[in-house]
Amino acid sequence: MTTASFLVLVAAGAGWLYHRLDGNITTFGADGVSRDRPAPNTGGSNVLVIGSDSRSGNNSDLGGGEGDVGRSDTAFLLHIYGDRKHALAVSVPRDALVDIPPCRLPDGSWTQPRSNVMFNAAFTVGETADGNPACTQNTVEKLTGLRVDHTVVVDFNGFAKMTEAVGGVPVCVPQDLYQGDLNPNLGHRGKRIFTKGQQTVEGRKALDYVRLRHGIGDGSDIGRIKRQQAFVSGLIRKIKEQGVNPTTLLPLATAATESLTVDPELGSAQKLLSFAMGLKDIDLHNTAFVTVPWRYQGARVAIVHPAADNLWAALRADRTLDGKDAAGEDGPKKKSGKPASQEPVSGAGIDVTVLNGTHSTGLGARVADTLRAAGFAVTATTTAPSQDHTTTRIAYGPGQEERARTTARLFPGAELHEGSAPGITVTVGSSYTETPAPGGTASAPPADDKVPTEVADDARTADDDACAKLSYG
Repeated sequence: MTTASFLVLVAAGAGWLYHRLDGNITTFGADGVSRDRPAPNTGGSNVLVIGSDSRSGNNSDLGGGEGDVGRSDTAFLLHIYGDRKHALAVSVPRDALVDIPPCRLPDGSWTQPRSNVMFNAAFTVGETADGNPACTQNTVEKLTGLRVDHTVVVDFNGFAKMTEAVGGVPVCVPQDLYQGDLNPNLGHRGKRIFTKGQQTVEGRKALDYVRLRHGIGDGSDIGRIKRQQAFVSGLIRKIKEQGVNPTTLLPLATAATESLTVDPELGSAQKLLSFAMGLKDIDLHNTAFVTVPWRYQGARVAIVHPAADNLWAALRADRTLDGKDAAGEDGPKKKSGKPASQEPVSGAGIDVTVLNGTHSTGLGARVADTLRAAGFAVTATTTAPSQDHTTTRIAYGPGQEERARTTARLFPGAELHEGSAPGITVTVGSSYTETPAPGGTASAPPADDKVPTEVADDARTADDDACAKLSYG
């Protein structure tokens, strides 16, 4: 599972683990990596983290699909900024429709490119038990225009053992959940597997929690991604609370590397350590988890443009989501020491009118709430004359440009327009991210009002506020 893989890069961070861990690490062949790649990164670096739900080996008892073909369960691209103090993890839904470039088969031949297919299909190319990490890497590079510096794959068994190694992770479940919620093909409700309320989960139960799609939220993969993003935050927090020492680190690193598959450049404990030490100054509070801007397209997920293009362009330039430089050690320093995406937005003294330019009922009201929470004064909320806006538009009157740019920090990818009318008006487009504030988890709402626009709304409607906080970070 990708939620645990983030910890792998830190888990090998001690020299005394070299010999013990070297024999655990498996590498995939570099001969499957495309020769037509983006240019090397000049600012930050990118790590592709893939969660495999292969049922081969020790994974066979952990449930899920059938057969020995390795499948990609979830994936995210971790961008490590040039200052080596901040990071952004961008989740790509497995149901997202993408173009898959030519990929190498086990017999050495290459496939033909495919268009408009599900993202997780890339990992199954060749139908081997280990999956095809190189093909997924090729696909991500084509999708983003970003060069992937390293790729890490972790399987079900590794995830379960890592949660056991830290003594479990606290979560909170908004209602009782049953076997039928985990496996809707069961045909009946089955036994209760989770009781409503706060609890600590590890091993198989932790795996079940992050894999759940039904009976919690809207049943979508997007909602599950949000839960997984919160879970990895809880896992990192648990490790920090226990302290990084031999007692806690050895079982965690052993569990992680036993189920790792990495690119050749990370194929030893020493190489893994060298890379991990470059991440030692990244704090959880300086790590944002977002989802690539998306909308529903029937039963699948479409990536929203130009919002996604703006995101990839920002990362290529090593810039934060609000367009500020993330300077490295040799670059200009920020007074706060943080990239602007981590600094709070203050709307004190700024009046804003909100227009809902989409077909998503209630989106304008939610945007207004977000603005008020940041200190803005919302003077009116209404429906725009047209509901076909894709990109959020911020119109401002004479002398209001600075205030408009402050407002735009809550709307990555928004367009600014100066007009003659006084004040600031935000017309929300379908590419708007539901939690766009700095450091938050973001995902674009569906454009169709027949499907939920809050894909993880169970946390927001739970009776217990503490439960909501634990469930979604």
